[in-house]
Amino acid sequence: MGTSTVSIADLLAPVKDDLQLLTQNLKNLVGASHPILHAAAEHLFEAKGKGLRPALVLLTAKATMGDQEITPRHRRLAEITEMIHTASLVHDDVIDEAGVRRGIPTVNSFFGNRIAVLAGDFLFAQSSWYLANLDNLEVVKLLSKVIKDFAEGEIRQSLTAFDVNLSLTDYLEKSFYKTASLMAGSCKAAAVLSDCPAEECEQFYNFGKHFGIAFQVMDDILDFTSSTETLGKPAGSDLKDGNITAPVLFALEEKPQLHTLIARELKEELDLTAALALIEQSTGIDRAKDLAKHHTKLALQSLESLPPSPYKKVPAGFGAI
Repeated sequence: MGTSTVSIADLLAPVKDDLQLLTQNLKNLVGASHPILHAAAEHLFEAKGKGLRPALVLLTAKATMGDQEITPRHRRLAEITEMIHTASLVHDDVIDEAGVRRGIPTVNSFFGNRIAVLAGDFLFAQSSWYLANLDNLEVVKLLSKVIKDFAEGEIRQSLTAFDVNLSLTDYLEKSFYKTASLMAGSCKAAAVLSDCPAEECEQFYNFGKHFGIAFQVMDDILDFTSSTETLGKPAGSDLKDGNITAPVLFALEEKPQLHTLIARELKEELDLTAALALIEQSTGIDRAKDLAKHHTKLALQSLESLPPSPYKKVPAGFGAI
């Protein structure tokens, strides 16, 4: 979460080989009978930054299985998790008319909106089919709710575009629906497949929830602090689209001029530049970092009762922002 912190690669190192196998399996699962979807899948699952969500599933599985090997159902759950996540991204990019994500062309820019919508639908349908075949009703309920939450989050974001009266509670709920729900539900589902006690399963849910919220807040901060090269899109892109995030919410409390600019949807030529300057002059970014730290701390507390293992171990620097 910054230059002094560990990289995603450090966090995922204990399941690196498992993730390579997962990527290959995903391409085979998705593209076997549809050449155009196979091409889209190749494009999707090779993208940078992939793997965090299935890695959380695999780490949870390995941390809860003790000396036993994780099961094929755990591996399939990790694959389902990445399918659901990727389907949501494909649809998000169509809605946002995004040309790039993480520096590479989106499915809609590469194959057109029609194929992108169908590819997203197919991934959701495929994930639902494999989910049902896990034959575990609790896991089906957990991941089905995640798919519902994605739609809820996207609708809320669309309805609250440029809404300067958005509350922090609204923002956190939207962040849960769009990001944390999948992490919470899939971590708990992995624990369920390991036959963990109900209380322990709930702790993994809490871990995923708070980790996901911290992750989303930091992602929202990067919209203002990262270069186009690093982020894969111009700085301030979220704000330009009307997405009111934590740094903006906090800055609005300090800068009345920002209220005016956003309320008129940044329509004047220099509005976005002026808004970005006001946010930078405020304590909005620092306060957003404090919010992410708070949820990171809650996430780590959720794992305190878990026995020590290489899969529980928190690398030095994690949580420093």
